Parts: sequence; C-alpha cells; structure tokens
Amino acid sequence: MTTTPVSSWRGVASEEQDELPERVSVLLRERSRKLLGDLLRPYRRPIALLTAIIVVSNAAGLAIPYLVKVGIDDGIPPMTRGAGTGVLLTVVGVILAAAVTQALTRQAFLRLSGKIGQSVLLELRRRVFDHFQRLSLNFHEKYTSGRVISRLTSDIEAISELLQSGFDGLVKAVLTMFGTAALLLILDVHLGLVALVPLPLLLLFTRWFRRQSVIVYRRTRETVALVIVHFVESMTGIRAVQAFRREPRNQEIFAQLNDDYRDANARSMLLGAEFMFGIKLIGNLTVGGVLLYGGYLAIHEEVTIGVLAAFLLYLRQFYEPMQELSQFYNSLQSAGAALEKLSGVLEEEPGVPEPRRPEPLPQPVRGAVRFEGVRFAYVEEMPILPGLDLSIPGGQSVALVGATGAGKTTLAKLISRFYDPTAGRVLLDGVDLRDLDEATLRQAVVMVTQENFLFSGTVADNIRFGMPDATDRQIREAAKAIGAHEFVAGLPDGYDTEVGKRGGRMSAGQRQLIAFARAFLADPAVLILDEATSSLDVPSERLVQRALRTILADRTALIIAHRLSTVEIADRVLVMEAGQVVEDGPPDRLIAASGRFAGLHRAWLESLSQ
Repeated sequence: MTTTPVSSWRGVASEEQDELPERVSVLLRERSRKLLGDLLRPYRRPIALLTAIIVVSNAAGLAIPYLVKVGIDDGIPPMTRGAGTGVLLTVVGVILAAAVTQALTRQAFLRLSGKIGQSVLLELRRRVFDHFQRLSLNFHEKYTSGRVISRLTSDIEAISELLQSGFDGLVKAVLTMFGTAALLLILDVHLGLVALVPLPLLLLFTRWFRRQSVIVYRRTRETVALVIVHFVESMTGIRAVQAFRREPRNQEIFAQLNDDYRDANARSMLLGAEFMFGIKLIGNLTVGGVLLYGGYLAIHEEVTIGVLAAFLLYLRQFYEPMQELSQFYNSLQSAGAALEKLSGVLEEEPGVPEPRRPEPLPQPVRGAVRFEGVRFAYVEEMPILPGLDLSIPGGQSVALVGATGAGKTTLAKLISRFYDPTAGRVLLDGVDLRDLDEATLRQAVVMVTQENFLFSGTVADNIRFGMPDATDRQIREAAKAIGAHEFVAGLPDGYDTEVGKRGGRMSAGQRQLIAFARAFLADPAVLILDEATSSLDVPSERLVQRALRTILADRTALIIAHRLSTVEIADRVLVMEAGQVVEDGPPDRLIAASGRFAGLHRAWLESLSQ
C-alpha cells in the first residue's frame, strides 16, 4: 500500500495547494502538534509556573466585581446610618491589592513567557537550519530558495506571534469564562441563567469562526510564501532579469501575487472583524437583557444593587475573552499553517542518508574510484547512466568529454555522493560511498564547478572555507601554487579584501582562481573539476593551466572540460555518449585512432584557428 508523503503537499516541497485531501490534512495536523510538543517539552515546569501565574492573575481579576458588590451592599449602607467608612475603605483596599496583584502577575507572565517563547524560536530556527544543511543536493536543486527563506522567516514569525500572546489569550479566556459563569450562578441563579442563555449561540458562532479561519489563514500563509518566493528569485537572478528586459513581466507577476496576498489578508481581517462584531452584538444584547431583568428584580428587592452591578461587570469580563479568543484563533491558524509547512520540511529525509555503521577509508587514501553496474536516473523513465562499469586507479587524472547530457556531470555528482545510484555501487579505495560518513567523504573528495560560490567575507575567508583552521601562511602557499597570489596581492587590502555578496567584487576569472586555491588547500584525494576553467579568460586560464599539473600531482582527478588545453594534461580520456564510455585511452592515442575524440580534437583546433 502506497502512502502520500506529507512533504509532497507541505513544507518546501509544497506547491502551495489550496485544497488538501482530508487524510493528508489530518496527518499534517498530527505532525504539527508533535513538532510543537517536542519544542515545548523541555519547558514543562516553566509552563506550569506560567499557568499558576495566570490562575492567580485571573483570580485577582475575578475578585474585583465581587468586591464591588460587597462595597455597594455592605460598605455604603453603614455610611448612610453614620456608622463610618471602615467597611468601604477595607473593600477599596482589597480591590487595590487585587489590582496590584493582577498587574504584578501580568508583568511576571510577560517576562517568563517571552523568555520561553524566544528559547523555543531559537531551537526551532536551529533545528530547521540544521535540517536544511543536512538535506541532500537533490532537495536543494528541486526546491526554490524562496520557499526555504519563507520557512525560516514568515513561518517562524507566525509561530512567534502565537507563543508571545496565544497561550496567555487561551488560558486567560478559558479561566475567565468558566470562572465568570460560576460566579454569576453563585451570585443569583435566576439572573445567572438569563445571562447564560446566549451561550449555545455563542458556541455555535465560535465553531463557525474556527472552521472558516482554518481555510482563510492557510490561504494567507500560502500567498505570502509565494510573494517571498517570487521576490527572492527575482533578486537572485537580477542579472538575467535585466539582461532579458524581464522587469515589466516580473512586476506584473509580483503585482498579481501581492494582490492575492492582500485579498487573502483582507479576508482574514474581515473574518476577525465579523467574529468580533458578532461577539459584541451578543454581549451587548445580553447586558441589555440582564439590566432589564435585573432592574426588575432589584425594584422588587429580589436582588441587591450590588449584585446587579457585579453582574454587569462580570458580563463585561465574560465577553472580553471572547474577543481575545478571536485574536488567539488568528494567531493559532496562522501558526498552524506555518507549523504544517515546517513539520513537512523536518519530515524530509536526506536523499543520501548517513550510514549506521560507517567504515573508515584505508590509510593512506589513494583515491581509487570504481563504478560497478551503476544505474542512475533523475526521472525513473529516463536513465542517465543505464549501467556503467568504470575503474579509475588512484593518482590518475581522467578527462571526461562528450555532448551535453552524456552523463559527465552526473558521474561527478555520484563520486561526490550528492546522489546515490539507483542500482550498483560507487567505491572509493574499495569502500562503498554509502558506507562512508559525510565528513570522511568530504575530506577525500572535493568538487570545483564552473560557477563557484564565494561567501561574503574576505579572500582569505573564502580560501580557508574548507579548512577553517588554516594559517595565513598556508593560505598564501595555496594561492601561489595555483597562480592566484599575484592578483590577490594587487587587491586594495590583499587577502583581507572583501569579495562582496556572492563574490560580486571579483571577476569570473578571479572567483575561479579563489575556488582553485580553496580546493588545493583542502588537499583532497579526489579532485573533480566540472568545466571549472570554462569561465576563465585567456590570461587566467594560462595561470591555471600552469598550476593544474601541480594540483593534480599525486591525486585522482576527474576533469569535465570543453577546452582542449585542459584535456591535454589528463593521463586518460573517457568519451561518453548516453551514459556509456564509448572511447577510453590516453589523449594522444585517441587522437591517432581517428574516432570520436579525434573528431572533437579537430573541431577544437579549428575553433582556435578562427
């Protein structure tokens, strides 16, 4: 029996559907509650203390109307008889004490709840970020950065609102409503029953609001996520946007998404306003009815003026929490939708899981790579590698050539274990990559791509990226080895020069040289160059070509390149077509064989002569 993965409906994997199958919705709610429970479990004692504080605060608040009743009925009559103000002053003093108690407990609650809320959010952010870091490359290649950012920003902010005010609103409302109802019946049963007549209508109205709010607030979270996704993608790809004059179309799309968010938000606000209007209407009608009936009873001396005054004050307290419940439901539904998405994210499993019992690599690491019957497909019906057998001895540099889609980059990703093969094995020094822990594999295999990402920081920071403890001397030696020292030394602040966002202050060639220095410093047993020199200008390429022979010495190298100069330094060339190796041998021998590589070689020479 197959099951629908929650992550395909919610979380970053979601396409933000408006409607969910009921079975999936129930599962999402269960997982959301489990996530919230896991986050709150370490704070059970502080939460119990918070509950006690709210109980004391509510008890003080509930006492005040009753004390008003005592003051009117038992404090004022003695004054009219000249018996003094002792009773009234005592009641006033107790009322002040109750008010001070309420204020102090409120302050204590805000401090403690704020501390708990921020601690929970800290843990949630850490957990989500750590999980994103552990997820495999196939996750990050499939899902947009905008959705990821939405999970870490707007969704967590929605949960923050619930933690800051939701607990207080819910507990306070429940205690106040039940406490008030009990006191109304204690003060006068008949008048209390009249006051509680609208309660069934109130419950039905609240139930309607709760059902509507689930739909409305889920839609609000979905639309704001789409706004963030489009904004982030437009800003990330601003060069392409401007190059293709895409600004007007992007503005149209953003305007539509923004309108959808505005409409969804307006609907949520309207729903809240409708609920508050209904509550106030029912509350005011109830007060009017109690005042009429209570006045009648007071005239006939069946209730005292103090009891009637207390009733009116209690009714005000009874309906105020209903309005707070409206705000609580707003926060609850918004946070509930966010929790669904976050729990969906946290349910995502890495495509390349860590082994339960990792094996060590034989020492010293030679870097021998072997493919045994490897099959791989991004889409099941379209295999990229239909069944590859290949052996690369340790220390050998191998160039992969072939048309786009031949499987060259896929081969590199499998060696880096960004993906696991659908069938077969990839081995490093005789050990299946699936049996190596991630730290061991990343230390042994480093990949340099065409568009290497530079992080905000200095040149030195980026070179030591894979080796955080590297000294300044080691950084300079790495830069000298690949020919980057000269240009780095010529920068305004040398190795302390800021590279800017995504390395924007560096040229493409400079970014590539820094990436080479980073890889050289990491000193891997296997170095993969995925079209790593294709973005270099001629002077930069000459520098790199001189350094490559040094970099590739005594290590296994897999070179994916379209430039003849890069291929010529390889010990061996593999020509790939449709995921299979169709030619294999040293470059000079393949050129002499007049096969596919010889044809590519002639084409390269002709392009150089033009």
